[in-house]
Parts: sequence; structure tokens; C-alpha cells
Amino acid sequence: MQRFEQSEMLKRLPDQFFAKLVKKAQQLKDQGHDIINLGQGNPDLPTPEYVVHALQEAAKDPVNHQYSPFQGFDYLKEAVATFYKKEYEVDVDPKQEVAILFGAKSGLVSLSQCLLNPGDITLLPNPGYPDYLSGVAMANASPEFMPLTRENDFLPDYKKISADTLGRAKLMFLNYPNNPTAATATKDFFDETVDLAKQHNFCVVHDFAYGALGFDQKPHSFLQSAGAKDIGIEIYTLSKTYNMAGWRVAFAVGNRSVIDSINLIQDHLYVSLFGAVQKAAAVALTADQASVKHLRNTYAQRRNRFISGLNRIGWKVDLPKGTFFAWLPVPNGYTSEEFADLLLEQAHVVVAPGNGFGSQGEGYVRVGLLDSVERLDEAVVRIGELEVF
Repeated sequence: MQRFEQSEMLKRLPDQFFAKLVKKAQQLKDQGHDIINLGQGNPDLPTPEYVVHALQEAAKDPVNHQYSPFQGFDYLKEAVATFYKKEYEVDVDPKQEVAILFGAKSGLVSLSQCLLNPGDITLLPNPGYPDYLSGVAMANASPEFMPLTRENDFLPDYKKISADTLGRAKLMFLNYPNNPTAATATKDFFDETVDLAKQHNFCVVHDFAYGALGFDQKPHSFLQSAGAKDIGIEIYTLSKTYNMAGWRVAFAVGNRSVIDSINLIQDHLYVSLFGAVQKAAAVALTADQASVKHLRNTYAQRRNRFISGLNRIGWKVDLPKGTFFAWLPVPNGYTSEEFADLLLEQAHVVVAPGNGFGSQGEGYVRVGLLDSVERLDEAVVRIGELEVF
């Protein structure tokens, strides 16, 4: 059979670091071991019943059996505007400042192709969500990494970025509450970001995937900073807020020219979403948000139970401030991968090695609080039996 060579674009794509981890875990599971998988970011709780019901009813409507409007139904964009006004006191023009996305990942990856030319500089967090780099590679642009360190509360230190780099940058990716570090950002930090972007004329994209999941205080929207819409956008997904990961529905909000570019590329890629999914998404955004409060309380209970358990066995770690992750320093004498392999092979607990998120992730592992408190308790017991702390 003839083998056809891949395009140069595909060859530029970074390796899927976590495929190896998934394979290792599956091999042990196939051998009959009880694996506690805390290594991935897939919500384990069901979508609220009222959202499912809205989907079921909308699926009966013949209107939704036809192609949806290329750029989404107006009612969903209006629901997004209502949501942002209610949750963040941010005014959004539903016709010009909202783009409906086939999941946040598609928006984050395609944004680089919308705004970057080969060789353009992009500022990326390190550690950070790996798919930011995927989009940059597709655009054949040049990444410049912003270290996120514990000493600076896992925020980029803009003073350490050279004037030359800032002057040449076209795009910056941020993400708070942060994956993988579970850090949160202040309004002052976002204000500083807006000022910097205006001074150097680059676009900011804030990945607000975990916007509903702050424990100590409600996370700030980037768009709450004055002038944010002049220089950037925010991407919000329903995956985490409403346990709708498999539904693939998200949206971008903000700068009109960037929204236009996203809509243009999506016209050629996705041709919008199933109308019933859009209807259910609108219901989720505009209904009473009691389910979101319950979800946040559930993660807070898991966080408190798990972290207190780890401290009890001698693994001295801090409480995460947001997301459903914990970012944990590995014991002395281990690399991130070595310690992750130890937990998998001897405790049968899956965690994600921090270096999979970038060089600055070395020395950490990421744990997803995505199982019951009983299973999290069991994970603590198994880890404690290794006696490495």
C-alpha cells in the first residue's frame, strides 16, 4: 500500500505527551489492577438534568434537524451576553462581540491561525495547556515562554520579558484559574496585562475554562479590566461549569476584529453546532445557577479532604485556589516522570507529570480531583504506603 507523506504542518505538531501515560495506565488496568485515574481533566459528574432535558426537547424540533446558521443562533449569543452581564457586569454586544465555538480547544488552536504569520512571536505560559503550542505550530509561528513560578504566585513576571520580545509579540495566551498550577489571578494583574498589550500592540486571549471554579473568591474575568476588549478576547467553555465536556460547546467574547476572524475560519471548518446543543447551552447559561454552586462545593469538599490527607501522610502541599486540579511538588530525589511512574506502578494511582506542561513544570505532578472523596481517600492511603515523604 502506498504511504503518503504528511504535510510539513503535521510534522511541526508537538508530541501528545499524555498518550504514553494513558497507555501505561490501560496496560495495568488490563492486567486486573484497580487503577485510580487522577491524571486527566475529564469531569466525572453528569450534566445537570435540566440541561439534558432542554437538549431532548430541542432535538424534537425539526428546525434543529437542518443546518444551523454558520455562526450560531442569535439566541445563544444573546444568552452569552446575558450571562456576562449577570456574572461579571460586563456589557457584550451579542451580534459583534460573541463567536460560538466547537469546544474551547478548537477556538484556542485556530486563533493562532487567525492572527499569526510564519515567524510571528507568541507569548505562552510555561507550564501551560499543551494545545496552545499546537495552534502556534500549525501557524508556523515562534513561541516565547513566560515562566510561571511559585515565587510569583504562578503569574508571568512581565518585567522579565525583554523589550525586544514584547515589541515583536503578536499574541499572548493566559489562563486563570490556571491549568495546571490551580493558581488564580487578581484584577490588578489583568489591568497590568491590558496596559502592556496596549503599549506593545499585541492581542491577549484569556482562556477562562475554569471561570466558575474558584474557592477563596470568585475568579475575575479578564474583560472586567477597563480596555480589555480593545486588545483581546476571553474564551469560555461550558465543559467545566456545567459538566458538558462531551457536548463540545464554548464561546469567545471580546474584540470585534478577533471575533470576526474566528467566525471566518469557523465558516470554513465547522459550520456551527447542532441546534439542540445550542438551545441547551442557552438554557444552561440563563437558568438558575444553583447547580454550579453545588458543583463548586463538591470540588471544594474533595480538595479539602484530599489535601488534608496528603499533609497527614507527610506530603506537605498547599490548597489549590481554583480549577479541579492540585499542583503538587514531587519529593526530593525524583523527577516528575519518575514520581508519576512510581505512583502508577506501585500505588496504581495515575497523576500527570508536570514536565508534560512545559519545562517549568518539572518538579511537580498534576492531580485531578475528579473522583469521589472515597476514592481520593483510597489514593491517599496507597500513596502513604510508599513511605517516600
